[in-house]
Amino acid sequence: MAAEVESMFYVREAPWHGLGTRVQEAPDSREALRLAGLDWSVVQEPIYTARKELVEGHKANVRDSDGKPLGVVTDRYRVIQNREAFAFTDSLLGEGVRYETAGSHLGGRKVWLLARMPHEYIISGERVSPYLLFSNAHDGSGAVRVALTPIRVVCNNTLNLALATAKRSWSMVHTGDVRSRMKEAEDTLFLAGQYMDSLGKEFDALRKKKLSDRQVMEYIEILLPLEDGSTPQQEKNTRRLREDMKMRYFDAPDLQGVGKNAYRFINAASDFATHAQPLRKSANYKENLFLKTVEGNPLIDRAYQMMKAA
Repeated sequence: MAAEVESMFYVREAPWHGLGTRVQEAPDSREALRLAGLDWSVVQEPIYTARKELVEGHKANVRDSDGKPLGVVTDRYRVIQNREAFAFTDSLLGEGVRYETAGSHLGGRKVWLLARMPHEYIISGERVSPYLLFSNAHDGSGAVRVALTPIRVVCNNTLNLALATAKRSWSMVHTGDVRSRMKEAEDTLFLAGQYMDSLGKEFDALRKKKLSDRQVMEYIEILLPLEDGSTPQQEKNTRRLREDMKMRYFDAPDLQGVGKNAYRFINAASDFATHAQPLRKSANYKENLFLKTVEGNPLIDRAYQMMKAA
C-alpha cells in the first residue's frame, strides 16, 4: 500500500530517513504540527442513510479544515486531537527535545511526529541516538502509539530489535478515559531507558558470537531465500540482493573494526533493510520504508532471531 504522505518537514539537517521539507526551527510540537500541515482538528458528525435515517451507534470522524471524512467509528470512540496528542511529547521529553519530522499519510487518517531524544547513549563503544515516534490514527484502525527507534549514529542504521527483555513501544486505544490514561504514558521514558539498557547487554552478547565467512553466507541465503520455481529474472534479482548484503557485511567501512560476529551481521542486515535500493522503486518507497522502519522491520527482526539462535 502506498504511504500517500500528504506533508512532512525536517529541521535544519536532513535526518536519517532523508524525508521532508527543510525548515529552520520547530521549537515545540505546536509549531511542528503547523509546519507539517497538521494544525487541524477532528470533528464527529452523525451518519445518515440515503433515506435520511440516522445510523445509530456510529459517527464519522471528519477533518475540519476541508470537511474530508477520515473514518467511521463507534460512539465509544474518543477523539485525541493532533495538538493534544503531540503536545504530550513536549511534557514527556521536556527541554532539549528536537522535533525532526511530522506528517500525515493516507489522506490524514494517520499522523505522526518523530522526536530526537535529548541525550545519546554509548553502547559497546558506539554512539546510539534514540528517537521517539508518536503516532495517532483518526480512522478507528489503530491506537495512539509511542515507539522507540535507536539509531547507530555513525551510519544511520536503525537498531529497533524486538527484545524479549524490554518493551520498545506503548499504545492506548481510543476508548474510555483516554486523557487520564495518557498521563500514565509518562512511564514511556522509563521503558525507553530500560530498553536502551537491555539493548546494550544484547549487543555485548551478540559481539561474543563469532561467525565464520561461510556461516555469514549461509545466513544471507536463509535471510534472502531463492524460492522454488523462481524465474531466471527472479533468481538474478535474489543474487543481486545477496551480493548487496554481502558487501554491507564484509566491506562497510564502519564495521571494519567490529569483528566478524553476530553484532556485525545485525548491522549489515539493518543497513540493507534501511538503505538498499529496492528492485522496483515506487513513488513513495522512502515513505513506506520510513514507516516500516520505525514500527519494526521484519527483515531486521528475522536477522536478529537468527543470530539469537546461532
